[in-house]
Amino acid sequence: MDYALMMSAYERKARTNTARRLTQQDLLYESLRRAILDGDIGRGTRLASSRTLAEELDIARNSVLYAYERLVEEGFVTATRHGSVVNDVKATAAQPSAPVEPRESAPRALSRRVRELPPRRVHANDAVAFRPGVPALDAFPLVQWRTALERAMRDVDASELGYGDSAGLPALRQAIAQYVRVSRGVRCQPDQVFITDGTQTSLDICARFFADAGERVWIENPGYQGARVAMLAAGLTLVPIPVDAAGMAAREEDWRDAPPRLVYLTPSHQYPLGCVLSLERRLALIEHARACGAWIVEDDYDSELRHDGPPLPSIQGLADDTPVIYLGTFSKTMFPALRIGFMIVPRQVVTQMETAHRTLKRQGRVAEQLALADFIESGRYARHLRRMRKLYLARRDGLVAAIEKHLAGLMTVSADAGGMHLSVRLDAPLADAEVSDAAREHGLALSPLSSYCLGDGARFNGFLLGYAEATPEASNTLMEALGRVVREMLEVRAAAIRLQ
Repeated sequence: MDYALMMSAYERKARTNTARRLTQQDLLYESLRRAILDGDIGRGTRLASSRTLAEELDIARNSVLYAYERLVEEGFVTATRHGSVVNDVKATAAQPSAPVEPRESAPRALSRRVRELPPRRVHANDAVAFRPGVPALDAFPLVQWRTALERAMRDVDASELGYGDSAGLPALRQAIAQYVRVSRGVRCQPDQVFITDGTQTSLDICARFFADAGERVWIENPGYQGARVAMLAAGLTLVPIPVDAAGMAAREEDWRDAPPRLVYLTPSHQYPLGCVLSLERRLALIEHARACGAWIVEDDYDSELRHDGPPLPSIQGLADDTPVIYLGTFSKTMFPALRIGFMIVPRQVVTQMETAHRTLKRQGRVAEQLALADFIESGRYARHLRRMRKLYLARRDGLVAAIEKHLAGLMTVSADAGGMHLSVRLDAPLADAEVSDAAREHGLALSPLSSYCLGDGARFNGFLLGYAEATPEASNTLMEALGRVVREMLEVRAAAIRLQ
């Protein structure tokens, strides 16, 4: 294969779409990835050695090694003793897209049922340490954000003070579309981007627009409780699908016996276990969803905060015209009070979604949207993410070290590639809910894994620990306290058994 010609063709296309020039290592990676997905480099092909390819392309060998390592990590290539060999991904990725039409009654149903949404629950809680989903607000560049807001307010025209386009300001939709194309491999144009008040609002819209009451929705088990609430509020039937180390583990008989209308999952950083959906399962998910006319709701939770390597490509971007609704939010990467999220919908439902969106909500926060668009386009958002990734990695490592020091033999840390939380298995013969209650008195907010499970299919005993707010020193102190709590509970349990 003429690798130089392949890279030149991809670079022309990339510059047309993004007006950005890629680094040599990113250009090689993207070119090889696209050629594998399109079938130009077929299954079993052995790629040129890193040294040979570097000489052929006149680039640094480290750039080739970087591209190959990413392809191996994402499942496109397998490293063997005889070189890097391409895996079988063409058959699914290149499969033509069958058009999937939204139900005609969906927009009307959305209008009728919007009043049925349950009130948002607020849990008062004095325990703050290890709260999941809360970023390190003390590290947010507040001065830069104030400057962006002030500039936005100066630029706001009186005509922009009305309700405006319910889909969001064009400047922000454009900025988001360009950002996710480059950073997440999402295939979209600005008119496919719809601004929402956050992931929960996006889920409410998905549950009502893309399915009718009584239809099945697959959810991860254990999984995000907010998705469960949104789907139940829309009258959908929940089908919990087990999660293992490679993500949602749907079986062939699940597709045959209980085909879904919606599939909701968090593939980049599964909530709460933290695993990553494998490439094989991503491609199979697209294939099965197309075959049965299902929609995939891809909640790209914590994808920007991956610690071990660059973010993985989205499911939405693995093939043309995928039946995927892509959800993102700035609550974790910026701050929760911003209340700005977004949906990216397939091209064939843009018109219907515009109608549904107008029915659901009116857009506001003009200055915040303009400021966020400027924050993204100026590069300050990307720089902020780089700083936070380093900070969160240090805080994760500090928490892991504290657990290993003070809870050895009592807890086991699950493998975790990034984000702001990790999950731990409780190895002591105690119920996670009981330990959580006891730890709350010591200021620890431990979210029991059992509370994220549905039915008897998933039995997890452990905790979800958010570490974004906890310095390594704080983690050490608090894990020492938790170790005392657990050991005291074990002593009480042992004493009770002796008395029986």
